[in-house]
Amino acid sequence: MTDLTPPLTRAEIEEFWESWLAINREAERTGDWRVMAEWFAEDANYGWMYSHDEHFMAVGRDQIRDWAIGIEMDGLDGWHYDYVCTVIDEQKSMIVGFWKQRSGILDDSGEEYEILGIGGSWFGVERQTAGADAGQIKIAWQRDWFDMPSTAHTFLSIIEAGKAPDTLLKRMSVTGHDVPGHYRRKDLPSTVWPPPVEAGKYVTQEPVS
Repeated sequence: MTDLTPPLTRAEIEEFWESWLAINREAERTGDWRVMAEWFAEDANYGWMYSHDEHFMAVGRDQIRDWAIGIEMDGLDGWHYDYVCTVIDEQKSMIVGFWKQRSGILDDSGEEYEILGIGGSWFGVERQTAGADAGQIKIAWQRDWFDMPSTAHTFLSIIEAGKAPDTLLKRMSVTGHDVPGHYRRKDLPSTVWPPPVEAGKYVTQEPVS
């Protein structure tokens, strides 16, 4: 069957991206990240990796709202994720955004605690063809990466300095496979790599046989 859905133009993707940056700032301002859920497709999937056998994955807009930008972000009041570089590929309808993760908490020298290392998000965006979102551009999948050892170091530094608010301490206690959305790799409800990439749709270099 031929896909009659018109491809996204670069201008459309750029407009969508600007709206995503704006809703990020609104979420940071209010401390409630759940408002970002409407930028995701109803059947979107969103994941990242904590360790070799602890992955996070939310499937569907409701899980993304309740888990990925709900439970996982609760307690990070004042934290901000400043996108420092963006790469857009309109041929693949993909966006890669590189961000710095900063805490809004100052150390004794007046410097803001920051998670070092390169962090970012990889998005696939699509025009929706059915339902209430028909015709709209939404995120079909998102995969994040960040430096986990650096994350742990920064959190511990904040605690040791006595600067961690109760909300952050509570958030740091939310760990392990019993937390909603935390899976062992073999149990993941979606793939570690974005589904179309895992399926081989965008292979750049065939593996050595």
